[in-house]
Amino acid sequence: MHFSDLGLEPELLRAVADKGYDTPTPIQQQAIPPVLAGRDLLAGAQTGTGKTAGFVLPLLQKLGSASGRAPRVLVLTPTRELAAQVAQSVKDYGTHKNLRARVIFGGVGEQPQIDGLRAGCDILIATPGRLLDLANRGLADLSQVAHFVLDEADRMLDMGFIHDIRRVMRLLPSKRQNLLFSATYNDEIRTLAAKLLNDPVHVEVTPRNSTAERVEQVAYRVDKDHKRHLLVHLFKNGIGDEGPWTQALVFTRTKHGANRLAQQLEGAGIRAAAIHGNKSQSARVKALADFKAGKITALVATEVASRGLDIKELPQVVNYELPNVPEDYVHRIGRTARAGAEGHAVSLVAPDEASLLRDIERTMRRPVPFAETPHFAILRQETAAPAQAQQRRDDRPAQAPRKPQAQQRQSNQKPAGRPAGTRSFGGRGSGRPGGFRAGRA
Repeated sequence: MHFSDLGLEPELLRAVADKGYDTPTPIQQQAIPPVLAGRDLLAGAQTGTGKTAGFVLPLLQKLGSASGRAPRVLVLTPTRELAAQVAQSVKDYGTHKNLRARVIFGGVGEQPQIDGLRAGCDILIATPGRLLDLANRGLADLSQVAHFVLDEADRMLDMGFIHDIRRVMRLLPSKRQNLLFSATYNDEIRTLAAKLLNDPVHVEVTPRNSTAERVEQVAYRVDKDHKRHLLVHLFKNGIGDEGPWTQALVFTRTKHGANRLAQQLEGAGIRAAAIHGNKSQSARVKALADFKAGKITALVATEVASRGLDIKELPQVVNYELPNVPEDYVHRIGRTARAGAEGHAVSLVAPDEASLLRDIERTMRRPVPFAETPHFAILRQETAAPAQAQQRRDDRPAQAPRKPQAQQRQSNQKPAGRPAGTRSFGGRGSGRPGGFRAGRA
């Protein structure tokens, strides 16, 4: 099947050809025709399957040309990165169409976004918080929305956006087309769909919570305090005899943990950057651009910040800490092996994470194999560069209280550490780290 077989107009076929595509993915084959027909849609597909084009292309066709000032399409996303990615897809596929798109999200100044809405748009891509803020102030008119898209709906629910979704829905016309797309597919999504969708077409191109078939999964048993040292070993040596890693996306549970791990990797000579919700939008964009350009080897991310990251040919994904929600594991490893490429997913499993791994395996209905933990060096603590120290200060909350001077002087008196150097470690994580004590992630 070709895109020309899906009923798309010539302008869109030209845009698709400009991007070098000819054959639609399974989700595009199944989603585009019913969207063109005006049906509601419930679609479940792994990340990297082309689901964004599955709704962008048919909606661009249904809109025709620019009309009025208020948006006729609303795409709601959970994160800034995903909103920006969808906006880029609209721009790419709509390059031969006379349509206007705006994207609004928090973390940046609102005035340019307000000016854009006043100038008029046909497609609005937004995150819930900023959208509701502008709508409640009468700055975003949603009264003309005829097509409503919930993208990454599973993450919306995980992030607690269900009440915001309902508030947004109350601002929309009752008669509209609704499309719900989700990277993972669970019973909560079905409950939301039952309230949102009207006689929807169901599309699910992979089994529920299945992982990308081309992802090779492996886990290592390692004590929590030794994870960073094993990770450095893997970056420098790879798995087995594959050689050093050139690019890897590393997941942590917390923002503080992402910052600290990125600094520790830098101290070990591995170019790294952290990306999470506390980072400014410009810092997040720069980190992602540097990662794509090969200027940094390790991008350390939290689960929320990873949504919407579009990284082609990503060879490695690392679960530095296992997620508390099994479905998040499915999404994490789905960032590699995109569009038919091969990839690896590596999990570092501490003893207290064994139950999390069992939940993941139960959800996927397949085991994650363990490999023998290689011997690795316990690295001494490196002194952060001035720029890194400044970055840590920048990442602190503005309202953090200052310590009294006496307490500050006392906290600055550091005990004598171990002599500089390294010592070898291997096996299952027994023993104590030398000169490099772990904190809580």
